Amino acid sequence: MKKESGASLPVWVEEVHMPATSPLTENLKCDVCVVGAGLAGITTAYLLAKEGKRVIVVEAKTIGGGETGRTTAHLSNALDDRFTELIRLFGVDGARLAAQSHGTAIDKIEEIANELSIDCDFRRVDGYLFANDRKEEEELMKELEALQQIGWLDVILRKQSPVATLTALPCLHFPNQAHFHPLKYLAGVAAAFLDKGGKIFTDTKIERFESGPVVAAVSDKGFSVAANHLVVATNSPVNDFVTMHTKQAPYRSYVVAAAVKSGEVPDALYWDMQDPYHYIRLMKGKAAGGEDVDLLLVGGADHKTGQDDKPQVHYDELERWMRLRFPMAGEVVYRWSGQVLEPVDSLAFIGRNPGDTENVFIVTGDSGHGMTHGTIAGMLLTDLIMERPNPWEKLYDPARVSLKSSGEFLKENLNVAAQFKDYMTSGEVEYPAEVMPGTGRIMRQGMKKIAVYCDQEGVRHECSAVCTHLGCVVHWNSAEHSWDCPCHGSRFDPFGRVITGPAIKDLEKLD
Repeated sequence: MKKESGASLPVWVEEVHMPATSPLTENLKCDVCVVGAGLAGITTAYLLAKEGKRVIVVEAKTIGGGETGRTTAHLSNALDDRFTELIRLFGVDGARLAAQSHGTAIDKIEEIANELSIDCDFRRVDGYLFANDRKEEEELMKELEALQQIGWLDVILRKQSPVATLTALPCLHFPNQAHFHPLKYLAGVAAAFLDKGGKIFTDTKIERFESGPVVAAVSDKGFSVAANHLVVATNSPVNDFVTMHTKQAPYRSYVVAAAVKSGEVPDALYWDMQDPYHYIRLMKGKAAGGEDVDLLLVGGADHKTGQDDKPQVHYDELERWMRLRFPMAGEVVYRWSGQVLEPVDSLAFIGRNPGDTENVFIVTGDSGHGMTHGTIAGMLLTDLIMERPNPWEKLYDPARVSLKSSGEFLKENLNVAAQFKDYMTSGEVEYPAEVMPGTGRIMRQGMKKIAVYCDQEGVRHECSAVCTHLGCVVHWNSAEHSWDCPCHGSRFDPFGRVITGPAIKDLEKLD
């Protein structure tokens, strides 16, 4: 499988073969058009096909070529924004629904994997939230009280962690969590969807949308899919220009993976309480000699997309932390990063697109729980399209407004406004010749900002550095070899082609 969303190689992409697909080359009609072939899009398409709907999926890259392939695939209803915060924002009943919906999503993934006999390494494990200092220990106790408030009584306080080197302080033990191989699972669900008569068109970039009683997604080649319902499952919704992007913020999150002896670290999910926090899991692997080993996946070191020019520092920080807490870890064999969207009020946006017609739906705001949020989307959107009630509809409604999250809303949007200062700064280089092979730099030319990339043959390629979404100046990401927008997370390859929305158009090429 190709690396679609960056230069780094996630552990999941090797030896996984997706079903054969091709680009859209004609105009088609269906009941539901799904834009995006990640876990959310494919799950939604599969569940709708089971209901007898004619469904077509269109994807700009390959199946799973976006952020699904860059997750660490924690399956958890121990939500990382903490239930103390969720109770403040949504009340006890809302927080309870959040826990229940993510728990149901884990059950649904297990059910689908069993139903379709998908060998995706699904495994039920325990989860442990651990404190690093006395202040965090107090927060841990408050979290336990919040869990008891919502009726989650089988979460208990443990005096010590299963891994002695993690912490000497207590931890919360969450039973019945899980993990799996996301791309093996996605390949199996996509194949089952195709077997049910569904269609998937890859390498098909949607350039515009037409709304009305019949909606249409139109590709950059001029071909369209007309449907009674449209689902946009592109991580960041490419059909929405402003509204949803003011309610969430894009972050890069980093992962390192190292081998440990099989069984040396108890197989579980682990999370600390730092900000940004660390998240840890294991997966089965093989050493060079063929013996069984475990791969220890350690993630964290998050920062706003496009607002840090030293990604290697974050990998180094993660590795230092890993070696301190897991001294048994061997050489790092994988490093990668992914993008998460953090809603201002902690939960995903799943449902009807605000301000649009009743037949346009979105799923966005994964908040670091993309696999369960994406599965919730499949269940919730299927119910909405089938006109059935769903108890989660109000909780995840994209049109919701919470005055209790207004401080976070203001902070994130002031951060976006601050990025426009880049128009006033000088360039990183004065001449294209200063840009070394395999790197990108911003050059100022009069009032213009130019994104200059030098390929490995020494040829320089110049684009406008102005993001085609809302006009922020992009920054070079040396880890993923991409131009990243610091405002709303649009990303472009070294030559200016869109990788990730909300931008739809490529950076302007310059002669």
